[in-house]
Amino acid sequence: MTTSSSEQGVSLGMPQLPAPAYPDDVRTRLEADAKEIISRYPGSRSALLPLLHLVQSEEGHVTRTGMQFCADVLGLTTAEVTAVATFYTMYRRKPSGDYQVGVCTNTLCAVMGGDAIFESLQEHLGVGNNGTTDDGRITLEHIECNAACDFAPVVMVNWEFFDNQTPETARQLVDDLRTGAEVSPTRGAPLCTFKETARILAGFPDERAGAVEAGGSAGPASLVGLRLAKGETESPRVVHPRGENIEGEPPHDPSPTEHLSSHDAPQDTSASDPQHPAGPTAEEGE
Repeated sequence: MTTSSSEQGVSLGMPQLPAPAYPDDVRTRLEADAKEIISRYPGSRSALLPLLHLVQSEEGHVTRTGMQFCADVLGLTTAEVTAVATFYTMYRRKPSGDYQVGVCTNTLCAVMGGDAIFESLQEHLGVGNNGTTDDGRITLEHIECNAACDFAPVVMVNWEFFDNQTPETARQLVDDLRTGAEVSPTRGAPLCTFKETARILAGFPDERAGAVEAGGSAGPASLVGLRLAKGETESPRVVHPRGENIEGEPPHDPSPTEHLSSHDAPQDTSASDPQHPAGPTAEEGE
């Protein structure tokens, strides 16, 4: 005797309907932008990555409508577009916040306090990994590496750097973002929304006053090796263990323009610091 799928509690469901089309005015505008993007490449399918950023700038994430649009203008199948959109983590697959707050939890940042920061923000915001706050302002995620190990632990907001963070400064950062207070990255251009960031990543000019001039670059701690390779030397500076002062040696006070890394000038950011215990690492999604 056999049982039906309904008796077994299995729902076969209905086939997914085709993606809805963009409104005519939106599609006309996006087609003009897409034409400009495609013209930059010798082969049209090479334009897929920036086109995905373009449709992401429209709705804040890559929708089925956006993927269908990319497939139409490039002559690809939706399967080919979906394979790319699901591979790269910079493309959001569901509605997300105005500000993507990414906490690096890779090895060095984790050791220096990244795990503690991520757990603190999850509790403070009431969301898990890839969760978005009810007001639609913040999407929190842990990310693998921000390529800024000299300034660990690092948080990125819409891909702009916030270096040498602690649980306290990270909580203040997201609070300021939610209330609309002015927030300035440690390095790089002023913040803009995730949709605006996506359009810039699609290859269109950043029209904010002074944003290009303020573009990010490596900090002094990252350039020490380059200076030494060029034969430039400077007086050695010994960093003593945290909290230890050497008699007769004045403390080092960095100038306003000197941006030290947490390794050059140890701060209370390490998960191994008794004052900042990291605790057990939460499972992804908690």
